[in-house]
Amino acid sequence: MLATDQLGEFLSAVADRPDGPAAHHAAVECAARALGADIAVLMIDGGVVAAIGLPADKVPAHPLAEVAAGRRSTLELPSGRYAATHATIGGSATGVLILGRTRGPFTAEEVCLLRGLARVLELSLQSLHMIESERRYAEENGRLLGYLDQGRRVFEEMAAVQRAIGRRLPVPQIFDMVLAAVRDLLGVDMVAINLLEPDDRTLGSTVAALGVPPGAAAKRHRIPIASGGVSGLAILGDELVAVEDYASCPIALPPMTAIQLESVMAAPVRVNGHAVGSLTVGTFGSRRVWEKPAKEILQAFAEHLSLALTDARTLEAMNQAFLDSLTGLATRALFQTRMEEALGPTGLGAAVLFVDLDRFKVVNDSLGHAAGDALLTGVADRIQSCLRDGDTAARLGGDEFAVLLPGVLDAGEAVPVAQRILDALREPFDLLGSETFISSSIGVAFSGPDQHAVAELMVHADLAMYQAKKHGKDRFEVFEPAMQEAFQEHIALEADLRRAVVRHEFELRYQPIVHLHTGEITGVEALIRWMHPDKGIVPPMDFIPLAEETGMIVPIGEWVLREATARVAQWNARREGPPLTVSVNISAVQLEQAALVHVVDSALKSAGLAPDRLVLELTESLLVDHRAATLERLGALKALGLRLAIDDFGTGYSSLAYLRRFPVDIIKIDKSFVDDVVDEPTAAALTHGIIQLGRALELSTIAEGIEHAGQLTSLAGGNCELGQGYYFAEPLTGAAISDLLFP
Repeated sequence: MLATDQLGEFLSAVADRPDGPAAHHAAVECAARALGADIAVLMIDGGVVAAIGLPADKVPAHPLAEVAAGRRSTLELPSGRYAATHATIGGSATGVLILGRTRGPFTAEEVCLLRGLARVLELSLQSLHMIESERRYAEENGRLLGYLDQGRRVFEEMAAVQRAIGRRLPVPQIFDMVLAAVRDLLGVDMVAINLLEPDDRTLGSTVAALGVPPGAAAKRHRIPIASGGVSGLAILGDELVAVEDYASCPIALPPMTAIQLESVMAAPVRVNGHAVGSLTVGTFGSRRVWEKPAKEILQAFAEHLSLALTDARTLEAMNQAFLDSLTGLATRALFQTRMEEALGPTGLGAAVLFVDLDRFKVVNDSLGHAAGDALLTGVADRIQSCLRDGDTAARLGGDEFAVLLPGVLDAGEAVPVAQRILDALREPFDLLGSETFISSSIGVAFSGPDQHAVAELMVHADLAMYQAKKHGKDRFEVFEPAMQEAFQEHIALEADLRRAVVRHEFELRYQPIVHLHTGEITGVEALIRWMHPDKGIVPPMDFIPLAEETGMIVPIGEWVLREATARVAQWNARREGPPLTVSVNISAVQLEQAALVHVVDSALKSAGLAPDRLVLELTESLLVDHRAATLERLGALKALGLRLAIDDFGTGYSSLAYLRRFPVDIIKIDKSFVDDVVDEPTAAALTHGIIQLGRALELSTIAEGIEHAGQLTSLAGGNCELGQGYYFAEPLTGAAISDLLFP
């Protein structure tokens, strides 16, 4: 394991150096000492900047380049034969730190340590580079980032933050410095730092803020990142998001509009290249046009936060560099190092299994984190029991595991291992004295020596795992190249979807719901359409699953709810006779949000729509896979006075027990039954049976997909109350249905 004093020595030696050359030499000396190396060389942009054990002018450039490229693991020098290893340095000036020693090869653990040291060096050099660049820019152009007389001031604030990072002041203290600097420089009313929760990256919290009312700040704790408004979107999309008219934005948060937040801008904060939070600013009471200089300043300070967090988390990770503290399995860093050994030119090749638990979040939420930790430990033990002595199992984070099988080069050898793991994890776990069942989805990929890079093979295994999830979970899939093509399309569509939320590219269509005996329109179902600027109309079946997977269904669903209730309330104000109802679909992801009840109540009150005029439609499978919190939330929604419907009834796992247990008011008969109600006696009997079931339970019935008069006659004759379908009208634009309602 890594000795704390080695780490502390390296951090202090590098961070305390005032310039690049001093930091270079300190890093080389400390790295050589930490790993017992006889020679150490630091190369930046292809040139040698520091060396130990070799004169700088005698450094053999070509052999070192071969080591840096991973094509050589030894060095033949006049002074002897050295085992060699290296670690790359990223950032604005790329480089490599190379070590050699005569007493034997470096272990995987030592290579992990070297990479951690290289990462610290990279951050320190990046800090020095940023300070120097900002100083030079300020001297050359007094209007830094476009601000007429603030160049020097901006530089001084940034330099102060950089010095705090270099001295490794506590992270909360650095947060406070950034908040104060950004508020003063941009002249905004509110600044906040939001970070993802370490134990659940789908949740985020405001960890520091200035100018945010205490009541609003208290509500920003462990909220789903998908319902985090502009801040959440900046994290999900990993890009700056600027909104000038916040109140009309589809992802506006009611608690923030309630305190008259007018304009908002958020920039992502990253750790190791991944968005883990956001730096958000806003104005109250007056609208702000976010000009380019303001965006640049916000992004610059977000980068400083990124540097501080990356530095702190690198230090934390290096103290746990090799073994996962919970399960005792290898960490991601050690696992990847062993992958490199297997996939290198002198390795044997390997297969990689990416193992992701199904429904772990349900267990963790329902039984508690202690039970979740016990489950992860049990999973680790079972995975380990399925492997050979030379294989490596690792916990990558959360409920993600990986397995390395050196020397396994085809599916024939890897698949039996995947099957053993699947079988082992299907057996019950004893958690808190009760049996708990889970399953797993596994992706399998393999590579010969020097055939694929580590990151590439991990991506292949990850893609295969997602394919297993798409095909029903509790199974394995072997990587195929077509998976990568589909993934690239998926990524492009996801990026478009995030932009669509901010650009208001969604529209609603309304399909009439008709009383089958009188022909009167009694309500409408609101159906979303995406008007893509290049692809035209994107059908819901193409983007709703993606919206649910990414969490974007939360802001999209809230917009649908507010838009539909407002529009129907307007029609009801003009309409004589019974007011219309409006049906809105609610996904399982939305139902998991604790804020859903407040969102629905707020939408009804803002629109001025009576609660009994709103119908929320739920899928049957959602009720079957429910948790205790689901039933509680449905009860709270019912308490508002609205009605609940089961959509596509009969296509899932229908059960009288669910109909009795859940506060359902309406059954919607799936189109697959309606299609054959005239021609197939069995379908007719089932359809009429569902209608009679609804009547017996005092539930309304709505038949979906009515397309011709024969279906209407059969359903009306069977006492079905309501229906919708192309026989009456296709989903219409707001203007078209307005013409239908008010000819």
